[in-house]
Amino acid sequence: MLHNLSENNSLINQFVAELRNINLQKDRFRFRKNIERIGEICAYELSKTLVWKKEIITTPLGKKEMPVLAEQPVLATILRAGLPLHYGITNYFSEADNCFISAYRKHRADGSFDIVVEYLASPSLNKRIVILADPMLASGQSVVLSYQAMLRNGIPKELHIVNLIGSSTGVAYVQQHLPHAHIWIAAIDDELNNKGYIVPGLGDAGDLSFGEKL
Repeated sequence: MLHNLSENNSLINQFVAELRNINLQKDRFRFRKNIERIGEICAYELSKTLVWKKEIITTPLGKKEMPVLAEQPVLATILRAGLPLHYGITNYFSEADNCFISAYRKHRADGSFDIVVEYLASPSLNKRIVILADPMLASGQSVVLSYQAMLRNGIPKELHIVNLIGSSTGVAYVQQHLPHAHIWIAAIDDELNNKGYIVPGLGDAGDLSFGEKL
């Protein structure tokens, strides 16, 4: 259930190329906008796999039976880096409920780190379709731990994970721990360095979007 959207030439590859380009990354507005655009493309592609129903629509001149979404998903994001990606997805699923999770790396003196989940604001997820956005799928631990924290608010019936760039290691980790999930990803890189960063990746998506943090 891996959907690698870079396998076919499309504008998603153009947007990822611009995100990676160190000469363009200084333009924070453009950087965030490209992430948002990728979120929109992922939402569009993902929507094709959801359940639809027929509904009679009344126009000024008559009636027409049209396919519409059978239900709205819950859109979840991992703060803060996931916000531009989340905005792109909400542009297309504009009536969806939303969920926000705070997860970060707590570094140790030896350079290793743990993933800490501190905050969760979520509606009921029981038997809902959940779309979880996190731009960088590095080790995969943040996504897995965030999803596990979300389960306190109910068991979803369907899980979609949306990422900009992932490492092969991170993709494999998520597939192992969340085998039921659909992964929608704009690019996959082979290397994950000893600091847990994707290589070549694009750097720190949160800092490039919003500025460096202490």
